[in-house]
Amino acid sequence: MDLTQAVILALIQGITEFLPISSSAHLILPSALTDWPDQALAFDVAVHLGSLVAVLAYFRREIATFISGSARFVTGGGYGPDVDLMLKVGLATLPVVVAGFLFRDYIAAELRGIAVIAVTTIAFGLLLGYADRRHGASDDLSWKYAMYIGFAQTLALIPGTSRSGITITAALLLGMSRTMAARVSFLLSIPTIAGAALLLSLDLIETGISGQKALNLMVGFVLASVSAYACIHAFIQLVERTGMMPYVIYRLVLGLVLFGLMAM
Repeated sequence: MDLTQAVILALIQGITEFLPISSSAHLILPSALTDWPDQALAFDVAVHLGSLVAVLAYFRREIATFISGSARFVTGGGYGPDVDLMLKVGLATLPVVVAGFLFRDYIAAELRGIAVIAVTTIAFGLLLGYADRRHGASDDLSWKYAMYIGFAQTLALIPGTSRSGITITAALLLGMSRTMAARVSFLLSIPTIAGAALLLSLDLIETGISGQKALNLMVGFVLASVSAYACIHAFIQLVERTGMMPYVIYRLVLGLVLFGLMAM
């Protein structure tokens, strides 16, 4: 992999990780549609860690509140809203952890083709559009809703679904506001991306780096971090005004293009 490919893939990861358009699909497609070599595990780890750093930096105040609230709770200071939200995020993460453990190998072997990506891109894009029309104004995440969103997140293991897309869709269908749905989705991304990076790192230990250039890894990490941070900020600032239709339209166009490419 040369530096140009590293730059492009890092920007793709950073921009698409937190938009409801599926980062996994966009990382699979370049090598599937061009003669680019696979980016290899080490690069996947670098860009995932970059995305993780971005979301931790953006929600640094919430993270600090979670930590201080947890410390107070452990030392007998009471059960506050910060601990409540942290535990709900943890609960919503459990289903994807279990599903990923059970089906990861099957998904990697059978569901990474362009046909699957095209179908899921369109189908879940239409579902996102339907959910956006039904969004409410609630800014509350109940325990039941956390579990519903957590089960929905398991569908994101299928390339083309989009982790942020399916969690935002579920939150909107449950009556949450667009801003709250986005914030819940982004907070859920922290343990999910961390877990994915850990699994990739364990695989990397087994397979080795195999000549991966350090410069590519550094560029991937930095560009993924910066672009992901900018994307999170822009999405939260604009989501109430733009809604989800720009992303729905993009998904429909992308899906049709993929079907066209398969037909050629």
